[in-house]
Amino acid sequence: MTAAYPYPNSPQHIGHVRTYTIADVNARYHRMKGYNTLFPMGFHYTGSPLFAMAKRLREGDREIIETFTKIYEIPSPTQEKLKDPKSMASYFRDDIKKGMVEIGFSIDWRREFTTIDPLYSRYIEWHFRTLNRKGLITRGTHPVAWCPNDKSPVGVVDTQGDVEPDIGESFLVKFEKDGVFYATSTLRPETVFGVTNLWVNPKATYVRARVDEELWIVSRETVEKLQHQNHKVAVEREIQADELLWKTVRNPVTGNAIPVFPGSFVEPDNGTGVVMSVPGHAPYDYQALIDLKARYADSAEAGPFLQATNPISIIKLEGFSDLPAKDLIQKFAVKDQNDPHLEHATEELYSKEFHDGVMREDTGGYSGMPVAKAREAIVQELTRQGKIEILLELKNAPVVCRCGTKCLVHILENQWFINYGDPEWKKLAHKCLDQMIIFRQGLGCLQEVRKRRIETA
Repeated sequence: MTAAYPYPNSPQHIGHVRTYTIADVNARYHRMKGYNTLFPMGFHYTGSPLFAMAKRLREGDREIIETFTKIYEIPSPTQEKLKDPKSMASYFRDDIKKGMVEIGFSIDWRREFTTIDPLYSRYIEWHFRTLNRKGLITRGTHPVAWCPNDKSPVGVVDTQGDVEPDIGESFLVKFEKDGVFYATSTLRPETVFGVTNLWVNPKATYVRARVDEELWIVSRETVEKLQHQNHKVAVEREIQADELLWKTVRNPVTGNAIPVFPGSFVEPDNGTGVVMSVPGHAPYDYQALIDLKARYADSAEAGPFLQATNPISIIKLEGFSDLPAKDLIQKFAVKDQNDPHLEHATEELYSKEFHDGVMREDTGGYSGMPVAKAREAIVQELTRQGKIEILLELKNAPVVCRCGTKCLVHILENQWFINYGDPEWKKLAHKCLDQMIIFRQGLGCLQEVRKRRIETA
């Protein structure tokens, strides 16, 4: 009988008790049925959680020190010793083992081990040789969530708050000015026909950089992300947002000249920090344009641009006007571009347009296409023309490594991976599931308990 080994980087909590109680109950049950049941226990010395905790302690992280002192009640002299990862592992291993003994788990402590024991290392080697012999180890290039500080892939056990990194695509549509491309990040490339302006954060720092063979304008924070995705990036100089504002760039699809406006809602570390504005179909853009027109009504520089900028309708959506973004703004009674209701309005409209929207007549060869189909076709055509790139992002960012560093997406080249998608392997997994007795009523009870806990939190 086995259960996931604990990371010895902190004392046990109630989650550990639940995990090992389930394993213990199973072990005792099978012994009662006459089986000679072995229940060993191991400790996970490898992986980032342990090293990250020791690192934060070494660097004097106030939060960790306070936790160790006030919650774990570990004296300062002992904390000094725990700055070494192996010493920390040994300390918490003893603490966890003591707790397991006091609880009364029927563990055979003669079989205690750690993941750095030579015998265990040989066991892991055997695992991989076996998987390789069965053709379940593949070599290739894949995106992974990555900690730039630890220079290592991260999973749910490696992040603060146990967040599972979720990788998704963002499209970079290139708007050109004098041979320089403003790389705008969007999840909706099909709306490029309705772009009225670009947004940049007026307080952010941008860069002019040579990305592969082109000159791009992106936020300073974007450079590292591009480098981790196999782009050659050389920064020529930093640019303050003021240098970009009230200039015009060319729409790569329509050829129209469109201005660059300030948008405080633009996050420099989200996408490229440069955003295309589609106020007819994006609630954030619609509200920001209203706010901007009110703010710069008397500006000699900005006024003419703003007066000439109006929403463009490019998607038909049954039950909505020509400007669905305006409809949602009114429905949620949005006050300004910092109103939290904008997020709900955006989610609702994006979902409805993707599933039920149809491209209007003034979208060229895409007229009459469902939005989902048009998106695919537009991306294909812009890719062929070299006017769009794909940037992989963590959809649930910020995801923070246990060492305290923000994670990003990294392309691992020519690396070994376990092929969990192998069809024959999946058949075996399904066969195992079919042999299990699943107490669906019990699962329903657990879900109800979790729901009530969330509602009363």
